Amino acid sequence: MQEKTVSTVLLNARRIVVKVGSSLVTDEGRGLDAQAIGQWCQQLAVLVKSGREVIMVSSGAIAEGMKRLGWATRPKAIHELQAAAAVGQMGLVQVYESQLRENGVGSAQVLLTHADLADRERYLNARSTLLTLLQLGVVPVINENDTVVNDEIKFGDNDTLGALVANLVDADVLVILTDQKGLYTADPRKDASARFVHEAQAGDPALEAMAGGAGSSIGKGGMITKILAAKRAAGSGASTVIAWGREPNALIRLTQGEAIGTLLVAQTGKNQARKQWIADHLQLRGAVTVDAGAAVKVRDEGKSLLPIGMTTVQGEFSRGDVIAIRDGDGTEVARGLANYSSAEARLICRKPSSEFEKLLGYTGEAEMIHRTNLVLTA
Repeated sequence: MQEKTVSTVLLNARRIVVKVGSSLVTDEGRGLDAQAIGQWCQQLAVLVKSGREVIMVSSGAIAEGMKRLGWATRPKAIHELQAAAAVGQMGLVQVYESQLRENGVGSAQVLLTHADLADRERYLNARSTLLTLLQLGVVPVINENDTVVNDEIKFGDNDTLGALVANLVDADVLVILTDQKGLYTADPRKDASARFVHEAQAGDPALEAMAGGAGSSIGKGGMITKILAAKRAAGSGASTVIAWGREPNALIRLTQGEAIGTLLVAQTGKNQARKQWIADHLQLRGAVTVDAGAAVKVRDEGKSLLPIGMTTVQGEFSRGDVIAIRDGDGTEVARGLANYSSAEARLICRKPSSEFEKLLGYTGEAEMIHRTNLVLTA
């Protein structure tokens, strides 16, 4: 593990997910810290105006709701926690919206549950929405939809949510802003020999031991959730930075190449990781046969697959399933994620995108499989 580094990971990052924890957002539970949120929003605006795409994953709804309801102690009943989240979410999104607007950037509220990301079709719908917002220069502000979750609302869940969002949008980097400077080799409060970790490999088992392990007093909802989030983010090729949220202009300085906090580097690039997952996907739900021209464009020219080049559709599959692309001889040319179900694919087979709305009742993607979701197999 390196002692010091000048990071180029964020210097070259175009799409960034920033996660900020409750203790920072609510000034240790005393209510929303509008000044701190304003400083982060100012930095987000600078990044957006420089051509980067940024998503904010923010905790704080329950703590703000408790303050608005006059509750001094955090309730244990799920329905009360959900009520606090519903009340607090109003204030949370209001502060982000006003602060981003003051800095000349639009914002959007997106509430997600783990179920949204577990269901493939809902996953793709969420992905399409977020990517559209980013293309529009809008900053999505995401929180877990605590008002509808059934299981217990756990501290630290938004670290996982941040990683899942990074996976969802193929982010280059996940930045976790916390109340600690980063990761140490041991708890510096108890071990004087503890050293700061400037850089390490995401997913290294030694990191979990440093963070105290899942069952320790340090690890419950603390650094361990961030280490595990970095491991999850690395699965889609995103590196992670864990940094102190009060560090002045931390986000801007990180994107300028300054080494701040702990950098946990993903060992696989995001495009490689995504394509490897598709290539290794064993459960093909169906296939489409394409004409010779489409086969050449996909195989030799690196193009997306358009429905007009498809001749037949085999099997029954849903939007988001991995399907094969076969040439006229039945040889698999490639495989990828379907933008349309098998029933829809049969309707738009051999048709130009200009006819999709008439045939389907809505206008979707122009491609059956986009080239970023496609890997050659022949």
